[in-house]
Amino acid sequence: MSPRSNIILVVLGCLLIISCKEQASVQHKTEREASQLIAFEHDSLIYSQETHFSHLQQLTDGGDNAEAYWSFDNTMLTLQATNDDWDAECDQIFMYDLKKKTGLKYKPQLISTGLGRTTCSFFMPGDKEIIFASTHLVDDACPPVPERNHNGPYVWPIYESFDIFVSDMQGNIVRQLTDEPGYDAEATLSPAGDKIVFTSMRSGDLELYTMDIDGSNVKQVTDELGYDGGAFFSPDGTQLIYRASRPKTEAAVKMYKDLLQRGLVQPTQMELFICNVDGSNNRQLTRLGKANWAPYFHPSGKKVIFSSNHKSERGFPFNLFMINIDGSGLEQITYDNTFDSFAMFSYDGKYLAFSSNRNNGGTRATNLFVAEWKD
Repeated sequence: MSPRSNIILVVLGCLLIISCKEQASVQHKTEREASQLIAFEHDSLIYSQETHFSHLQQLTDGGDNAEAYWSFDNTMLTLQATNDDWDAECDQIFMYDLKKKTGLKYKPQLISTGLGRTTCSFFMPGDKEIIFASTHLVDDACPPVPERNHNGPYVWPIYESFDIFVSDMQGNIVRQLTDEPGYDAEATLSPAGDKIVFTSMRSGDLELYTMDIDGSNVKQVTDELGYDGGAFFSPDGTQLIYRASRPKTEAAVKMYKDLLQRGLVQPTQMELFICNVDGSNNRQLTRLGKANWAPYFHPSGKKVIFSSNHKSERGFPFNLFMINIDGSGLEQITYDNTFDSFAMFSYDGKYLAFSSNRNNGGTRATNLFVAEWKD
């Protein structure tokens, strides 16, 4: 056999090996994708109508885990939780590191003091600090929860002891951003990293305000009677989406004011509103009736995802819906029979974090889920 023939055989042999490897790689990838698809089809966590979810992962198991929001690098979540297993008698702020997740019994890092009650946390620029509201300066104990009266209205407490703080990732409070009498809470950050929006009672009503990330340059955004809260910035940082109640009749106005004097609000009639960051071009986005809340912008900035019970004959279920910012194209996203809310897209648009009562074994537990998102 000639040297050239030897070379040709060697080359053909290499090509055959490469071809076999490529076929094996493709076959392995196909088998892996097929097994994933089969798992998804039979995954009881995803309902068949939930076509925007290509995969759904449960992160917690037990307790009340809610309002989980992404870090700027999309590797961590900050959330508030009431969870006996985490020594949280009432809502405390935790940081969930997805890189360190070790199953449903993983205990995330405590960020708040463990005293009082906290709410509405969010990552600061650089993912080294977390902003949240807390009552711990007034009382170490958890503030009282309003009694459930089956004959009276369903209400949320508006604790006047809430102020807004910033903590480092080890749970040390490094700054206090508000020091006004009354409720200051529900702070979230602009994707641009320069502004904070929050809800405050400093005017005598629950209005939206913005401030710089150091707490300076406070500006009032809304000024109409009713509860304005749960605001988030658009991806480009130029607009705000928020929930609001708008009592109009004499009886509704009286009830709203009477409850507010007692530190309470009734969240059963809320619609979504959208405005520029300075409060201009303020307009109503939804007119669905009942409770429409917990809105968050789609990464495109052209849609909003939110929670609503407008299809429910009673108060439940709550499901996730999406709507264009011009009010068109309403689409149902989840099809749960209990509760889905607090949705936030990761900054890269690949994932959706939300809280749900699904797969809780018939308990009252609200758990944290992350879905792989597909438009």
